[in-house]
Amino acid sequence: MIDIPHAEHQIHCVTNFQDLVSTPFSGVINAICWTRKLPGDFSEIVNKVELNGNITAIGQEELCELQLSEQGQLARDILLNDLKLLTAHGASPILNVISYYHRDNTYPFFPTDVYSFHVDRSPIPIDTFLCTYHGESSEILPNSQGKKKVLIPAIRDELKKLYHGEDEGFESFLSENFFDLHYQAEPDARPISLGLGNLWRLAVDHPESQVPPCLHRAPKERSGQNRLLMIC
Repeated sequence: MIDIPHAEHQIHCVTNFQDLVSTPFSGVINAICWTRKLPGDFSEIVNKVELNGNITAIGQEELCELQLSEQGQLARDILLNDLKLLTAHGASPILNVISYYHRDNTYPFFPTDVYSFHVDRSPIPIDTFLCTYHGESSEILPNSQGKKKVLIPAIRDELKKLYHGEDEGFESFLSENFFDLHYQAEPDARPISLGLGNLWRLAVDHPESQVPPCLHRAPKERSGQNRLLMIC
């Protein structure tokens, strides 16, 4: 089971896929978790996939062709079923083996890569689904424990130095460069690990959303250990 601090009410836990996709976000609830303790050896799948860069997508055909032990087959069956459930729901899940993500060093004072707490944005109603099966798991941050970076005076001043247009275009500049999606954790913040095997649905910033978008980030990978992540 996932360790959720008692004071955090933004997370709602369910016990099946149907409840995961049908339970509405409301009030401060912007993260829904199908808590699971999965059988099988997911590390075997990670170790047998032929890597082609820092992020390797695994197609269903390749997954089915892997020669696996009984425990590896159990893990594969779970992956195939999760892919099937999410696809039937209308999502487009991608299964990745991740060595590391690209680091953004364009502006050292303001990285915009996925290791920074951020929200997802969409022009249409949509949710983010993700599950870590092996390796370090993603984290979310209670909205009350994060502050939008573009509202922090020192950071905002630095961003204004990068911008050379009219004052009325500054907010558009922040949005077009994704600066306004990123958050800084408060000094006493307590990020929540999403755990292994749990399938999550996170609220996205879109025009029809009734709740704040969920703040989340990718973890720093453990040296020598690749992650197995499904996301859509």
